Amino acid sequence: MSASPLALPPVRLLPADVLARQALAAPLLDRALRLTRWAGEQRRVDGMGELLDDELTSAVQALGLTGDEGPLDALQAWGVAVDTGLLVLEIEEEAEESTPPGEAAGQAVPGEVYARIGQGGAADGADPYDVLDLWLGAVECALAETTAPDYDNLLGDPDGDGEAISPEEADREAEEEAELLDAALVNLYALSALDVADAETGGASAEPAGADGDGARDGRAVPLPVLAASLVLPDEMEQPSEAVLEEVTAVMLRLDEHFRLLEATGLVAYTPMDEALIEEADDEGAAALGEPDDDEIARYGAVRLTPLGVYGVRERLADAGAYAPVLGDLAEAGADELLGALGSYPDHAVRIEAEAWLARREPAAAAAELLAAAKGDGADGPTRRLVCQQVLAVLGAEAEPAVRDVLDDPHLGGLARVWLTERHAPDVPSPTTDMVYWLTIDTVAAQLAADGDSDELAALITELVARHEEFFADAWRVEHPATAAVLEAIGRLHPDRPTAKASRKAAFKARSRSRN
Repeated sequence: MSASPLALPPVRLLPADVLARQALAAPLLDRALRLTRWAGEQRRVDGMGELLDDELTSAVQALGLTGDEGPLDALQAWGVAVDTGLLVLEIEEEAEESTPPGEAAGQAVPGEVYARIGQGGAADGADPYDVLDLWLGAVECALAETTAPDYDNLLGDPDGDGEAISPEEADREAEEEAELLDAALVNLYALSALDVADAETGGASAEPAGADGDGARDGRAVPLPVLAASLVLPDEMEQPSEAVLEEVTAVMLRLDEHFRLLEATGLVAYTPMDEALIEEADDEGAAALGEPDDDEIARYGAVRLTPLGVYGVRERLADAGAYAPVLGDLAEAGADELLGALGSYPDHAVRIEAEAWLARREPAAAAAELLAAAKGDGADGPTRRLVCQQVLAVLGAEAEPAVRDVLDDPHLGGLARVWLTERHAPDVPSPTTDMVYWLTIDTVAAQLAADGDSDELAALITELVARHEEFFADAWRVEHPATAAVLEAIGRLHPDRPTAKASRKAAFKARSRSRN
């Protein structure tokens, strides 16, 4: 997962001890730990560290696996145990080089990682973060295996049904698969943040699809066609072409294969595609599946990140250098840092962070700290003052003295009057015309920075301008760094042509004034 300046929404994480219990219950890690216990003093391995045939048979039985997939699942778990350090290989260098495949060249014994986790895992007093680090290692093993090159084609299909590819082509295909899977996981991660928003606001997805036994909400399952389309369709494309739909279907088939393999990690919960659809695509090509109807979309599969998966994807994003905030992380931050960070947060997340931040502070002191941090003419000033308003909205009458202290401040006086008026406080002085205009420019500038030329901003502009008949005669004189930019935005967005023209003329005056 490569580093990038992703604008990721904040997510809610479960406590570490809850996540650790979920990690230990994930089938892949559970099998790796059980195999480590089964290994005991020693288990014979070949020069590559793989179990011998008779040992593999015993491992399958020890795990209680059945069916054709049993040996493969046991081998995967064994590989995770070795790669994460649960098991340590003891193979002499000479034996590694000289022992034929399938013959004993050494042994595997439990390592320090296993000793640190303990047989009972988190329930046995292990540090939850040690457990989670181990689980993340298991996830990386599974991701690498899921997107590994097709070695059958690399070596040439012995049945003659496949076309051999070069090592360079195999590496390139594996890299493309890894990038596709990373992008899919990031999209699912963003949707998990939206689930938090719906839960907080009582939206359609607030009801959980299920529970994990620790009281955690499960997120929405995303239909596989929807996820595939989010990775393929350009944002501006309203009606996809047949070629694009065929590409979406091809991506669906690739993701189906990946998610089937990843479900054992506990990273995702997955309902696979109907096997009949896959056979149809194999026989007639990806285009044969077409665009699913609403009635049959369930046959195309659905996937969601588990609460553990949200943690895992966030850790991978953070390791790659992305800013991936967590709700509650700002509770101990100063007001300056709080206002700077919350400017990019959605409204529901601002409320959650505000409540957590204020819970640790005395209301009057918190209000004073927020208002002091909201001053300034920097480019982010309007956004900081808008966030300050949102945080102050959580406070009650205890904050009134601190708010009244800034009534005469040219930048904060309007904000203070709004706050006091909304709480029906007595003796709120009327604002001056200059203060009203300055607050109007500041409010529009904040919305412009947050959403650009949105329909919501157009509605706000129309409402604000309608309140002041002489707005454009005086607004260009407002001493605010964003005056010209706001007037130009009004000129672009206001639905009344004469009003829009008057705003553009006022913007020209404001720019001319700032140059003189």
